[in-house]
Amino acid sequence: MSDNMTPSKNDCDPTFAERVRRESGVAIDRCYQCLTCTLGCDAAYAMDYPPNQIVRLCQMGMKDKVFSSSSIWVCTACEACVTRCPNEIDIPHLMDTLHQMALADGSPVKVPSVPVFHKVFLAPIKLFGRQFEVMMMGLFMLRAGKFSISDIKTNITLGLGMFLRNKLKFIPHRIRDTKAVKEIFRQTLEGRGK
Repeated sequence: MSDNMTPSKNDCDPTFAERVRRESGVAIDRCYQCLTCTLGCDAAYAMDYPPNQIVRLCQMGMKDKVFSSSSIWVCTACEACVTRCPNEIDIPHLMDTLHQMALADGSPVKVPSVPVFHKVFLAPIKLFGRQFEVMMMGLFMLRAGKFSISDIKTNITLGLGMFLRNKLKFIPHRIRDTKAVKEIFRQTLEGRGK
């Protein structure tokens, strides 16, 4: 275990592990640090704490280190870890729950635009029932303050290239039953107590 994971008395929140178990439904106490999740993780190279260490930090009640970690935002939810885990610990679900908890707690994030992207990613899905990339990127640029000439030029160049290859639509496609999608969002938010 690295030195930056050694807790001091002030670092530990004795209620955090139980809160994580309750909110995620993931049995983090079943992890015995075999490293199988980390060895199979394609995103581990970009994480400040690999998946097994995030689980360990949760077990130790080190809420601030978990919430300030980039790892909970970097996880791609590919499920390679849970597929290989001998105890079937659902790390992608755990990571998703942890970044929801971090947002709810108002914890600072190393890259502030990441939670902004997380929030705006779902907005078109809630409205149209599927992703509409033009709206998502417009919302992201507005909320993240990405209005430099360089950012705008890059997005226009990339967007135009995708449009010319028929990979991007400028008019949203709406599914038939958008009310059902909105109901899913409503139930999910109620379930999280928001």
